[in-house]
Amino acid sequence: MAKPTPQTGLGGGDVAFHHNEDVSKKVILVSPFVKGFAGSMGGTIEACCLQPIDVIKTRLQLDKAGKYKGIVDCGKQVVKEEGVRALWKGLTPFATHLTLKYALRMGSNSAYQSLLRDRDGKLSDGGRLAAGAAAGITEALLIVTPFEVVKIRLQQQKGLAYDKLKYHNPIHCARTILAEEGLRGMWSGATPTMMRNGTNQMCLFWAKNNVDKYLWGKHEGDGKQLTAAQSMASGFSAAFLGPVATGPMDVIKTRMMAQGKKGSSGVQYSSMLDALVKIPQQEGIQALWRGLLPRLMRIPPGQAIVWAVSDQITGYFEQRELRRHPEILAEHPELAKKKSKAH
Repeated sequence: MAKPTPQTGLGGGDVAFHHNEDVSKKVILVSPFVKGFAGSMGGTIEACCLQPIDVIKTRLQLDKAGKYKGIVDCGKQVVKEEGVRALWKGLTPFATHLTLKYALRMGSNSAYQSLLRDRDGKLSDGGRLAAGAAAGITEALLIVTPFEVVKIRLQQQKGLAYDKLKYHNPIHCARTILAEEGLRGMWSGATPTMMRNGTNQMCLFWAKNNVDKYLWGKHEGDGKQLTAAQSMASGFSAAFLGPVATGPMDVIKTRMMAQGKKGSSGVQYSSMLDALVKIPQQEGIQALWRGLLPRLMRIPPGQAIVWAVSDQITGYFEQRELRRHPEILAEHPELAKKKSKAH
């Protein structure tokens, strides 16, 4: 067994190259900052494309009276009663939230992974799952919960009359919540959100890595750049597991975020466990997966968009590193083959 050499950071901190005399152990690692930037770009594009599906999902999850007969009916009723623009209600907080969320998700996941890699830069499946879960919990606490509280409060409002709406815009909504419910109001539903996002990202990063490996022969940090179509296929496929596993947490999160301050007449659930008991009792067990179909219509396509953008950006930095260091190509000629196939 060849003795591993120390990690060398190349590319001004953008990329690190772990190498070993055994070429099967080479890993080119893009920095968390680059991963964060790549994720933020993908998140912005995703938000603009898929906001209507998120609005419909929220309306379905809050529909206790059975007003909407399904996804299409919900969309039609929203447009008929409130206009087409209503399908983009909450876009500003949603787009801001996704941009910051993906930056933090991709960046923090990369940072957590770096802590769990071995001396050759390799990461076990267990380490990948742990890093994904930690990244999901981090984004839930710092970004997702307060932004989703504002988004859901805006999305649940019905009607067009501006003066009759309780929340006029994202800033006004946040100020009203802080004034009426205090700082804790902005973190309503934080526990189910952490559980949902931790599980989602644990599944996502593990699945994406394995889909890339089995479909395209792509191993993380191997210098091979996927096409946008390949990244979209991988991201789309990898994103199915999380929403199915976390459906109940997403419904509970939405219900708790939509209600006001504890002690007021509009509060039905005192805690996550209370909601977990009451929802099946009052509406049936299937209510815990309400909105799953629109989630599956939104999340896999969203991840397809995000990974298509993110993989191209990170791939660019990996390829740039190879161009700047011809000695790497000379030592490992198989990287040159992968580089040529990517262009």
